[in-house]
Amino acid sequence: MGNVSTPQGSVADGFQAVRDAFAAVAAEEGGDFAAQLVAYRHGERVVDLWTGPEITGDSLLGAYSASKGAAHLVVALLVQEGVLDLDREVGHYWPEFGVAGKRDVTLRDLLSHRAGLVGADAGFTLDELTDDRVVAERLAGQRPYWRPGTAFGYHALVIAALTGEVVRRTTGRTVQEHFAERVRDPYGVDVHLGLPDDQEHRYLSAQPMMPTPERLAELAARATGPNSLSGIAFNRHHPQNPELWRLPNFRSVRAAGPASFGGVASARGMARMYAAAITPPDGLAPLLKPDTAAEFAQVHSVGHDLVTREHKAFGLGFHATSEVYPVLGQGAFGHSGAGGQQAFADPRIGLAYGYTRRRFPFPNGPAPENGRLIRALYAAAGSSTSISHGHGHGHRP
Repeated sequence: MGNVSTPQGSVADGFQAVRDAFAAVAAEEGGDFAAQLVAYRHGERVVDLWTGPEITGDSLLGAYSASKGAAHLVVALLVQEGVLDLDREVGHYWPEFGVAGKRDVTLRDLLSHRAGLVGADAGFTLDELTDDRVVAERLAGQRPYWRPGTAFGYHALVIAALTGEVVRRTTGRTVQEHFAERVRDPYGVDVHLGLPDDQEHRYLSAQPMMPTPERLAELAARATGPNSLSGIAFNRHHPQNPELWRLPNFRSVRAAGPASFGGVASARGMARMYAAAITPPDGLAPLLKPDTAAEFAQVHSVGHDLVTREHKAFGLGFHATSEVYPVLGQGAFGHSGAGGQQAFADPRIGLAYGYTRRRFPFPNGPAPENGRLIRALYAAAGSSTSISHGHGHGHRP
């Protein structure tokens, strides 16, 4: 393995323990493990690390569902400006949606995965799934899979096509256009909902999970049928559905940037995006006011997720991230991705975090090593002198 496990990049004074934790992860993973880890504290980049063959700090990887964080930052901005109202019916903005038992579904219900609209009865081809407008058009007439508002389930491949259609109906512009103009370009955020041809050379193709006999046995034991709610939500009931890990490797997906799963990003980009939301670099104004960030981070759905069949906690379009990582402050918000990605903001201590890895983890979702890395980061942030920059919350021992 040689120096594969030696992280490249830099950390600020006081954050060496984060480099050590990252090096330990790389040594344990071994082989061709490739990953990026970046963190901001009060607008300053304090961690910028990468490790593994082919990868650099500038490489772009598939974001998978971490793309949803980019899309819903746009929705939060439009709510903050009064363009969208969380408690208006979706059908007010998008009349075709208000049929088949969905008349009373509000934007708040939709954002909190309570609409029951996780997929389509017949499923989608890859070309259809890649086009947010086609997904929205198909789902407008679909009967929900549970009575909206009575339960929640992860709208894995479609949530940002649905919320994005509300954005498009209201503003005449797509989520992808808003994100580029209001977040990516002005804040220098290396996250792309639609990767241009001239950036293609920076993309590192996703790699499949390493299949050990134990992992294959566990996956088989947990497998749900293709026509189950989970199967429908992940489009596994469609005969041509590609494996999940492959999605960002299709140029059509990278080019279109379907906002639920098709983004491409570096860890630098994902961390900077969440820093821009709360405590931006370079003295820029935060994208979100504290009240907006607090409302979107507030738990709206918690308990048994009907799709993942696990305990989950969602805010509005984001994960309630401190439910996953208890070391985080109340009000942390972000989104993970199936390929191991994790990214979030913790407004209470001004932290923003981005992590990407190239090989699909086991189990899929935010890679297990995120827990160790986040604990190391949080401990370093707590003991570093920059704690004196606190923003008045002050609830520290």
